[in-house]
Amino acid sequence: MKVIETNIPDVKIIEPRVFKDERGYFFESFNEQRFFEKVLKTSFVQDNESLSTKGVLRGLHYQMPPYAQSKLVRVIKGEVYDVAVDIRKGSPTFGQYTGVLLTERNKKQFFIPRGFAHGFVVLSEEAIFFYKCDNYYAPESERSINFDDPDLNIDWNIDLKKLMLSDKDKKGVSFKEADLFDFNTNLYE
Repeated sequence: MKVIETNIPDVKIIEPRVFKDERGYFFESFNEQRFFEKVLKTSFVQDNESLSTKGVLRGLHYQMPPYAQSKLVRVIKGEVYDVAVDIRKGSPTFGQYTGVLLTERNKKQFFIPRGFAHGFVVLSEEAIFFYKCDNYYAPESERSINFDDPDLNIDWNIDLKKLMLSDKDKKGVSFKEADLFDFNTNLYE
């Protein structure tokens, strides 16, 4: 696996080695030992999968301690633009975002550590999105920031008039109003 740095040092793009022949392809989607060596030593405890249609935007979501989550995400079918926003007050990259195009063809994965808000938008007719989480879902701890917050100025690579949002995402708060993390707190203890 190849780990690609982003403009935010803790967020990583992971490219697996894909073996193709006339029968199809094979790749190792996760290897704990390599992940620990190259990305972060954390244990994933929950896998999630979603199916969404074109224009669906999910996010920007995160969970507050003690239920903060890291996520390792990928697309099984289709194409999404995936975004991570640094919400660690005091971080050198606080309020910045990084994004990556995840597709069934490129097989890239995106690692979003604790202390980041996460969201994605579907660019293909439909997409199956898969993610590993290193903490369990805790609805009482979940938060949502407006995807179109002007302070974040995220380019979602889609006409925003064509988006479909859940009621929960329509009720997200502004970045200025959001519960934030402290950069100097170890979120993995």
